[in-house]
Amino acid sequence: MQHRVIVLGGGYSGAVAAGRLARRLDPADVQITLVNAAPDFVERVRLHQLAAGQNLRHRPFAEMFRGTGVRLRTAEVTGIDVGRRTVTVKGAAAGDGTEELEYDTLVYALGSGWNDHGVPGVAEHAHEVAGRTGALRLRERLTGLEAGRSVVVVGGGLTGLEAATEIAESHPHLAVSLAVRGELGDWLSEKGRGHLRKVVDGLGIAVHEHADVTGVAADRVTTADGREVPAAVTVWTAGFAVHPLAEATDLEVGATGQIVVDATMRSVSHPDVYAVGDAALVMGPGDKPLRMSCASGVPTAWQAADSLAARLTGGKLPRTTPRYFNQCISLGRKEGLIQYVTADDRSVNAALTGRFAALYKELVCKGAAWGVANPFFGMPVRRRR
Repeated sequence: MQHRVIVLGGGYSGAVAAGRLARRLDPADVQITLVNAAPDFVERVRLHQLAAGQNLRHRPFAEMFRGTGVRLRTAEVTGIDVGRRTVTVKGAAAGDGTEELEYDTLVYALGSGWNDHGVPGVAEHAHEVAGRTGALRLRERLTGLEAGRSVVVVGGGLTGLEAATEIAESHPHLAVSLAVRGELGDWLSEKGRGHLRKVVDGLGIAVHEHADVTGVAADRVTTADGREVPAAVTVWTAGFAVHPLAEATDLEVGATGQIVVDATMRSVSHPDVYAVGDAALVMGPGDKPLRMSCASGVPTAWQAADSLAARLTGGKLPRTTPRYFNQCISLGRKEGLIQYVTADDRSVNAALTGRFAALYKELVCKGAAWGVANPFFGMPVRRRR
């Protein structure tokens, strides 16, 4: 009988894991099914570009996985029974009912969405760029704004910086501002902070520092110290929250709802379940959890796929610890910032800036998408125990 592997979620982590498993395992022995709510792969790291009005390349999974043996199932995951080893899905087409899929091994890669942190008014009034639907909704709203209207991006992390600069560059007629809890780019090196400030000032972005946003209304945001910042549009980029499905199962999860895994990305409570990407609580160098990001997700997908393939074929388990090398930040289409970091993600006194940094980031984005359809690092494994 074929060993049934179901991969839940077709983001970077899930899609890379599915493709890498197909490369390493014999389709006569292993059946790999990728379940995703949409039929297309979405480049999440480019959604700020989509929101700003740019068009992204169409990437159907059917084309990306043609000839790999990966089976595609376009459906929403509605439940998991880890005791019975079943997944409940609902088809994407109108009128589709629910169905149970059985698995021998599950790869959980349902990822994350935006996190409103319970701040009043965020869910009702703010926009997000954590998903394609939200990015398209923001795109439509920005397109309809009159000149001079205000756009406030809340959050000074990588997503917030990319969203604010992309919107300001694509819509120079709008008044874009950025609300950050601390100082602008306070985690960056001195060179990185200087370049970031130069680009932000050049794009005319107003920065509200030490601004802890405690409320969002239809026309403004309010901070903890009583400031009210006008906002015809509020873009919320203050962190991510994982899909809630794992917490509804018997899987062991951490305080964030992420599945607790070992060094091979296997669940510590259920050895027939692997978790990758934002869904996994992975300890990296310095015994620090990896942050939710594409930079973390792809290496965890490699680790999970290689570990599962090794266990199914009697091969050697990988012992590589995922680590960081740099943080790649696009600052519009013409500027970028590559901040080099330690293995545990702390900035060092080295950074690449300007046009070369923008090209570097573009290559990283293209490479990540290419890696989904071409997960061919290393030699394929065709043995089975």
